[in-house]
Formats: sequence, C-alpha cells, structure tokens
Amino acid sequence: MNNKMALVTGADGFIGSHLTELLVQQGYKVKALVQYNSFNSWGWLDGISCIDQIEVIAGDVRDASFCQSITKNVDIVFHLAALIAIPYSYVAPQSYVETNVTGTLNICQACKDNNVERIIHTSTSEVYGTAQYVPIDEKHPLQAQSPYSASKIGADAMAMSYFNAFDLPLTIARPFNTYGPRQSARAVIPTIITQIANNVKSIKLGDVSPTRDFNYVEDTCRGFLALARSDNTIGKTLNIGSNFEISVGDTLNLIKKIMKSDVTFILDDQRLRPDKSEVFRLWCDNSEMIKLTGFKPSYNIEQGLEATIEWFSNPDNLKKYKHNIYNV
Repeated sequence: MNNKMALVTGADGFIGSHLTELLVQQGYKVKALVQYNSFNSWGWLDGISCIDQIEVIAGDVRDASFCQSITKNVDIVFHLAALIAIPYSYVAPQSYVETNVTGTLNICQACKDNNVERIIHTSTSEVYGTAQYVPIDEKHPLQAQSPYSASKIGADAMAMSYFNAFDLPLTIARPFNTYGPRQSARAVIPTIITQIANNVKSIKLGDVSPTRDFNYVEDTCRGFLALARSDNTIGKTLNIGSNFEISVGDTLNLIKKIMKSDVTFILDDQRLRPDKSEVFRLWCDNSEMIKLTGFKPSYNIEQGLEATIEWFSNPDNLKKYKHNIYNV
C-alpha cells in the first residue's frame, strides 16, 4: 500500500483519528482533513505518535471547490466528516443536512471528477431506528427517528446514487455503536467511565433499557480497511458490528465491575430523547460482511471496555473531559 494515497475526512474525530493511525501503520500515504478553526486545533490528531507522517489539511466539506482540491491525486477516500451528536440535531437540524448530506454530495462529486479509485462512505446503525426484527441485516427498513438519522439516510442515498448513476466505486460502511479511547463524553460509555473515574457517587444517565451492539474502535477501523480492500463490496452497504446485544444498564454494571465501583444510577431527564425518537434496540447481523470480506471483530465487550477504561483512567486523558456537564 506504499503507493496508495488515502484521504480521511473527519480525521480529527474519534473514529477518524484511529483510522488515520491504522492507515499509516498499514503503509498508506495519508491526507487528514480536519475542520477549519481559528485555534489551529487538529482535534484528536494533536499528539498522536505518527503525526509527522500525515499531511493535515484544514477545511470544510460543505465547500464544493475545496472538496475538489483535496481529492486530486488521491486513490481512496474514507469519508467520515459529519455532525453525529443526536441531541444537538434536535437543536440545529439544518446544520446536519448541510454537513452530512451536502458534504457527502460534494465529496462524491469531487471523487467522480478526480477519478478516485475507491470511496468508503460512513453511515450509522441509527438509520435503522428501533429494530423491527433482530439481528438487523442490511435489508432492514430505514427509519428517521431523529434529524441526525434523517440526515444520514439522506447522505447514504446521495452516496449510493453516485454508484448507480455514475459508477462511482463506492461502498457504504454502516458501523453499529463504536466506543473506545477518545470518544466524546456525549456517548454513554465515556459518560459512565468519566463519572466513575472522577469519584462521583451517583451516575447520571438517560434511559438504560435500550440495547446496543457495541464495537471497539480498533475493530470498526479494521472493518473500514477490509471494505476498502475488497472489490466484492463495491456498490454495497455493509454492517460493521459484533452480532452481540447488551442493554445500557448491563453495560453500566459491567463497567462498575471492571472499575470496582459501587455507584448508583440516577435518571437525568435532560438526557432522555423524545419518546418517538429513542432507538430502543440495535443488534447487528454481520454475516454479509463476513461473507464478502472475511472480517470479524477481535474484541469482545469485556476486552474493549478494559482497554477503554485504561485509557480514560490516565489523568492526562481524563482531564480533557468535563464529567460534570451534560455534553450535547
């Protein structure tokens, strides 16, 4: 892969920063797109060990001409740039359409114009909504239960239209709930870990009854790479998940056990989604991914949580999080 140039959009984020590191480790030349800001912050890329091997570019996928320029002489694009926080999508839904749908349009058009060899577009299991049957395969109906999920359904449709209309060599990666080091505190696992690590006596959470198919971030990134390396995946949408379902409440208890904590749970109303917007059950059918690529996750839930807890327990990492503030 030493001659392949990869562009990662959203490289400053949680999954994007881990994927950027993996691509460098695998011998790719890497361009990393971070969102422009006046602080010259590169997000989670700041401080990673391989930063001197990466070309960092600051910009915005909402700008079509910018997308044209950054995709020139690129072999493969991993498109992760998106607004992803569900609670904030209730506050500012238009921004989700502009970034997620229009941004995807701009990237796809730029890849088409610049003859990019492969594009991996990032979806989310949230597009399925509450499971109508389990495990959820790629044929499951899509349900827009939040402005975020609606924007991702639109982005996925826009991406696939470029395969159907223009033969853009595109694959849609649909990861289920990824967790691990660097994840935002708005997500439930970092919320639990950071509160316990800061010695609070009662954990504030929303509804703990929903179930999720949690996946350690290293596995999610390896799944992206498996999709990119297989011609069998072009023009397809594929789930990346573990085929294992666990409730938020049971996840809390597992983290408590690993961290040797006796904290109690308090329902925080501000963390609840609107009734019809909550996704109550997600459980991934990953059989198509296994069939086409041979990829299977390496981490079970206990191993992934232990690695995540170890990272968050480092004081230098923990201090980056405001555990006492609900992070929308």
